[in-house]
This record gives sequence, C-alpha cells and structure tokens, in this order.
Amino acid sequence: MKKDNSFNEGEVSGMGKERNHYSEEFKRRTAKYILEQVKTIPEIAEELGISAGVLHKWKATYRDELQVETLATPDKVRELERLLREKELENQEKERQNKDLQEELEILKKALHIFGKERN
Repeated sequence: MKKDNSFNEGEVSGMGKERNHYSEEFKRRTAKYILEQVKTIPEIAEELGISAGVLHKWKATYRDELQVETLATPDKVRELERLLREKELENQEKERQNKDLQEELEILKKALHIFGKERN
C-alpha cells in the first residue's frame, strides 16, 4: 500500500515539522491493510513511511467500522503451517507406500515371467 495521492501536501506545524494530511479513505484502507497483515505495525510504518503511533490511532479508529475478519492472523498462519506439515508427512508416507507397491509389482511381474517360461 502506498501513500495516497489525494492528501494535501504537508503543512508546517508549530514545531517546524512538515505534516501530511491523509484522506479518510486512505486512513480507512490503511487500517484495513494493518488488520489483514501478519506484519507488525512498526514494519508497516516503515513500509508506508508513516509513524507507528499514527497507524495505531488509525487502527483503533477504524477497527469497529471495518468489522474485518482478518484473513491472516498469526494464529491462523501457525495453524495453516501445522496442517501443511501434517499433509506433507502424509504425502511422504503415501509416496513411500506407492514406491513399495511398485517394487512389489515389479517382483511379481518378474516371477510371473520366470514361472511362465518353465511351463512351456
């Protein structure tokens, strides 16, 4: 998510720092982005070039309004990773069983070929 182009250019505050003004839509979209991420707010703040304090404020302001069921909470990510590991282990076991069965089939084919020749 990048800075919204619709904000007013910065104005100098009483402390001599330039302040950016962001549109309500940009704040709302940013809050939604924060809620959907696994990243920390400091990481997102660095990514967007906006202070973490401002992002915390926007998140608190728009959280109820958005009523977002986040798609990727850290707990959900951990659970999906656990399930993935389980499926990978199951896959490995099935691949091993498949290999064993293929070897058994080859042995049976050879035995059939050998014993089939003796009868003739």
